[in-house]
Amino acid sequence: MLEAESISVRYGSLEAVRGVSFDVDAGQIIALIGANGAGKSTTLKALMGMLPIAGGSLRWEGRPIEATGSAERVRLGMALSPEGRRLFPRMTVLDNLLVGAHVVHGRGRIDRALELVYGLFPRVAERRRQLAGSLSGGEQQMVAIARALMAGPKVLMLDEPSLGLAPKIISEIAAAIVKINQETGMAVVLVEQNARLALRLAHHAYVLEQGQVIRAGEGADLLADPFVQKAYLGI
Repeated sequence: MLEAESISVRYGSLEAVRGVSFDVDAGQIIALIGANGAGKSTTLKALMGMLPIAGGSLRWEGRPIEATGSAERVRLGMALSPEGRRLFPRMTVLDNLLVGAHVVHGRGRIDRALELVYGLFPRVAERRRQLAGSLSGGEQQMVAIARALMAGPKVLMLDEPSLGLAPKIISEIAAAIVKINQETGMAVVLVEQNARLALRLAHHAYVLEQGQVIRAGEGADLLADPFVQKAYLGI
């Protein structure tokens, strides 16, 4: 569905991502793990068209999309829940969700999307008339994921969804990710510093270090990899 081949991304003279390749197939959860500054979030931004790639290629369902803007990539079927949530705090939860549905045409489709996200996140439904800025951090993260889902993506990208959250809320978010994937068949690209969580959820995972992929494999296999255990799992 989505193919990144030897992509590189620069910030001026700094090459933040170097020759990264991976595929995202329908129905898969793909994880990108690594330390701060490894290039994980930069890779997601490049996939979404928020940063230009300096080298390599990106294909969506076989079609080159390097020159395609972010808005068009959303229309094609890609959506991002960004690090830090980036909600509109003075807007209601419902209005934040409707922002995510700006590419969706037809009231019926929007209502079905709302039904999906309210089913996944009952607290989002309960808080839909509240201002987004009044919610707890965990509730805001649920709204951020729900907003991305409102676009009806084929590939959902999540940037650090567990960051700063209590363990109970992290478990709820993880369960929702699995449910989204299993019940809708939606592919998920998960960027996480919580390597144990990411590898537990992922069908396939990539370890990034200094902008390069240094390990790749099934999530379960990387969980058992002695290098990954020592470097990222504290074992």
